[in-house]
Amino acid sequence: MKTILAFLTLTLLASAAEEGFIPLFDGKTLEGWTLVQKSKSGRGYIVENGLLVCPKDGGGNLLTEREFSDFVFRFDFRMEPGGNNGVGIRAPLAGDIAYSGMEIQILDHNHEKYREWLKPTQRHGAVYDLIPPIAEALKPAGEWNSEEIHVQGRRVRVTLNGVLITDADLATITDPAALKKHPGAARTSGHIGFLGHGSLIEFRNIRVKPL
Repeated sequence: MKTILAFLTLTLLASAAEEGFIPLFDGKTLEGWTLVQKSKSGRGYIVENGLLVCPKDGGGNLLTEREFSDFVFRFDFRMEPGGNNGVGIRAPLAGDIAYSGMEIQILDHNHEKYREWLKPTQRHGAVYDLIPPIAEALKPAGEWNSEEIHVQGRRVRVTLNGVLITDADLATITDPAALKKHPGAARTSGHIGFLGHGSLIEFRNIRVKPL
């Protein structure tokens, strides 16, 4: 009896935690998504075994058709060694989203090919080229990670595998050169999407909660 009650309690807590979330990927199609800035191969993203996959020879920017302002975005990802991708937030459909919008870095930053030159603002979870993460919780390449990106007003928080790794206040970005380079940091709404960079990355359980 105690085991059943404990299971029911955990189920209710999990349901409460997901209340208000909208699935963005049905595991079968790319319905609700738009591919812009295709890779040179033109392959883009595919659906394979119920997963959203950025193939090694694919990529580009896969953006939601819908726009969001404040939101909580949750997803799981798994990448190959040295994998590189990103999450575009408040993104327009044009331009380099790391600058015209904002990019939350997805990167196997511990891989040897990055060690000598990678900046703190390029590590996994960083608001790319603007604000570095404050902690690390990335699992080894090949394992599934669970991530949450919470965007509200001028604050961006990234939680990875239950650990808050980025807590960014965009209002602290006051350097004129940085603001000129990143006009997207001033945007208040836009698309959410995955920004492929020629690495094999798989995604699942993609959902969003508008705030």
